[in-house]
Amino acid sequence: MTYDAHRIPVTVVPDRTLRVKIIDACGLACTFCHNEGTPVTADNIGHKDAEFTVGPGRTGRVSIYLRTNGADFLPRRIEADTDFALALAAVRGSLSTDEVHFTGGEPTLHPELPALIGIAHRLGLTVGLTSNGENGAAILPECARAGLDRINLSVFGTTAEELAAVQAPRLASLKLAARKLAALGATVEAASHHGVRVSANIVIPDISHVERVLRVIEEHGRRLVVRMLVSLEDSGASVAAMREVVEHLGAVPVQRVITAGGSDQRVRYRLPDGRPLYAKSIRPVRLPATCADCRFNNDRDCQEGYYGVRLYRAQDGPFMVGVCIRRMDLCVPLGQFVMSRLCQEVAAFRDDETKRLTTLYHVPAR
Repeated sequence: MTYDAHRIPVTVVPDRTLRVKIIDACGLACTFCHNEGTPVTADNIGHKDAEFTVGPGRTGRVSIYLRTNGADFLPRRIEADTDFALALAAVRGSLSTDEVHFTGGEPTLHPELPALIGIAHRLGLTVGLTSNGENGAAILPECARAGLDRINLSVFGTTAEELAAVQAPRLASLKLAARKLAALGATVEAASHHGVRVSANIVIPDISHVERVLRVIEEHGRRLVVRMLVSLEDSGASVAAMREVVEHLGAVPVQRVITAGGSDQRVRYRLPDGRPLYAKSIRPVRLPATCADCRFNNDRDCQEGYYGVRLYRAQDGPFMVGVCIRRMDLCVPLGQFVMSRLCQEVAAFRDDETKRLTTLYHVPAR
């Protein structure tokens, strides 16, 4: 990126976030979806773990790591009930947690999303969610009243042609893609109107995607913050494309933010009119014990590194906690996790990373 890492301020943010997969359903069928590491439930009801559908099933959806990640349970929809409140409290009691981030599937399709947000909010947790925007306009007003802080919109295309090109054949319709993009715009409008912070996450693989980023900034830039994400497939071409965006817009780097205890890092830029623009990349971090002898512990198979803790609910089973979507065999029941060495390792890693990074950059943790 076009900045001198030694000249811009660094902020270290300890990872205190729990990602919660609240629903598996989704109205898109993106060909690159990891589905939080789990099988697509609708395609696998009644299947044993050895029989899970690896490729696209009748829905056209995929879970790209399923062939090798050892997933042995189907996710179910998490209900807005006492069990969920107790699960959040249990995680927070064993790991310092101040934020929950709802994922899916597509969280805005969850009929009880406002109630789930309300439960987390009443527990004193900040609540965010990642969405493709397909149902946000209908549900976000109530979500905002329940305490939703922000929504991160995953933007896979800015034209119908772009969006249709990354969908399974069953959903690769220009008319459907146009409707999804209209829904995305309505979601941005609803979130902005109701005081929910909005960001657009855009993976930028190479220079051919620069126009996508510029279109989003031009169309929605006053109501959302654009975050460019480096492509894990070819980070060199991706970084070059980000540089093209930055230089085209005349953006100036003002801050580097590093997540201690996770792989996320980003540079905050200021556009000439004062608006922010982020460029997000990956630090190759690993859990010191769990990742040490992992068969995926190499630059080819583990590009994301250790990202954070995830909560699931198994079909006809307990809440499950995982630490890696490439290693779903590491998922354990919540009751087991809170008493485990893995939980202790995550907590110690967060603390150690915070101390190391704040010392390295001579800054206090936020």
